[in-house]
Amino acid sequence: MSDILDIRPAADCRWDCVSFGEVMLRFDPGFGRVRNSRQFHVWEGGGEYNVARAMRKTWGKRSSAVTALPVNDLGWLVEDLMMQGGVDTSHLIWREFDGIGRNTRVGLNFTEKGFGVRAALGCSDRANSAASQIAPGEVDWDRLFGEEGVRWFHTGGIFAALAPNTAQAVIEAVKSARKHGTIVSYDLNYRASLWKSQGGKPGAQKVNREIAQYVDVMIGNEEDFTACLGFEVEGLDEHISAIDPANFKTMIATAVKEFPNFKVAATTLRNAKTASINDWSAILWAGGEFYASQMRENLEIYDRVGGGDGFASGLAYGFLEGKGPQAAVEYGAAHGALAMTTPGDTSMVRASEVEAVMHGKGARVIR
Repeated sequence: MSDILDIRPAADCRWDCVSFGEVMLRFDPGFGRVRNSRQFHVWEGGGEYNVARAMRKTWGKRSSAVTALPVNDLGWLVEDLMMQGGVDTSHLIWREFDGIGRNTRVGLNFTEKGFGVRAALGCSDRANSAASQIAPGEVDWDRLFGEEGVRWFHTGGIFAALAPNTAQAVIEAVKSARKHGTIVSYDLNYRASLWKSQGGKPGAQKVNREIAQYVDVMIGNEEDFTACLGFEVEGLDEHISAIDPANFKTMIATAVKEFPNFKVAATTLRNAKTASINDWSAILWAGGEFYASQMRENLEIYDRVGGGDGFASGLAYGFLEGKGPQAAVEYGAAHGALAMTTPGDTSMVRASEVEAVMHGKGARVIR
C-alpha cells in the first residue's frame, strides 16, 4: 500500500513538512477560569503550526512554518517559542508595528481546559493579526516547493476562514504545491464563528470546494464535510457528541466521487463523556479501503486542545515513513491521545512514547 501517496524522496527536498497558518499565543489559566484568573501560562499554538512542530519534536523531521508576526516583543516571543520547538523560522513574514496594535498584532487565544461536567472553553482575541493579513503574492511558493523542496504541506480551514485574502493565499499555495509534486493535507476544521463574516456555510463551501481540488489528504469529520464541502448525510444530528464512523464512510463514498484527487481521508472519533473522560479512536480511508485505530475507552484528558493536530501529524509521519495506512491511523490516534495528556496546544512526547502506547504498554512509572 506504499503507492497510495507519491511522496517526494527526502534527498530531493530541504523540508519534510511545511505548515501555513496563524501562530497565536495561548493564555492558559490552568484548571481555573479565564474570567477569574490572575496568572496564565503562555504557550504558542495554531492548528497548522502544531503539525509542523510535532513533525520536528516528536518525529524528528525537518519542518518549517509560513506565517506572519509583528515587529514587537510579542512577535519575538512567538518566534522564540517556535525556535524552542525546533521549527524553522526562515519563512516568517514580519510586519511593522504602529505602537498600539491598530495596524497589526499577535493573535491571542484564552483557553480553559475544562474538567468533568465543565466543558473546555475558548475565547479568541485575534482580529487584525499579522497572519490574517497574508495575501496572495507575499510568499514565493514556487521557490519554496520547487527550489527548496517540500515533501508534505499542511494547512487548514481555520486559517482560510480568517479573511478573504487568507483564503486566496491558501488557494495560491495548494496550487503551487500540487504543481511541484508536494503532498497537500488539509484539515477542514469548520468554525461557524470564523466563516460568519465570509458568507456563512455557503461562503465556506465556495472557498473549501476550490481548495479541495488540490488536496491529497483531507481531514475532517462528517460535520466538517457537510459544512465546508456541502455533502449531506441523511439523519445526521449536528448536536451529537460522538462521531459515527458509518456516517463518515457514507460521506467519503460521496466525496471521492466528486474529488477523485483525494487519496486519503481521515477523522478522529471522539465521544466526550465529560470534559476529562473521552472515548477516542480514528478512521482512515485510503486506496478504496477503510482502516480504523483501536478504540481507547475512557481516555483521561488533561488538555484536549491539539489532539486533532496530534492525529494529523502522526498520520503524516506514518505515510512519510512508508508504513502504510493502518500504521498511519494508529500513529495518529496514539499521538493524539498522548498530546491530550499534557498542557498547551503542542505535543510534548517522543516517537518512542507513541509507539509504546500503540503496542499496549501500560502506564506504570518509568524509572
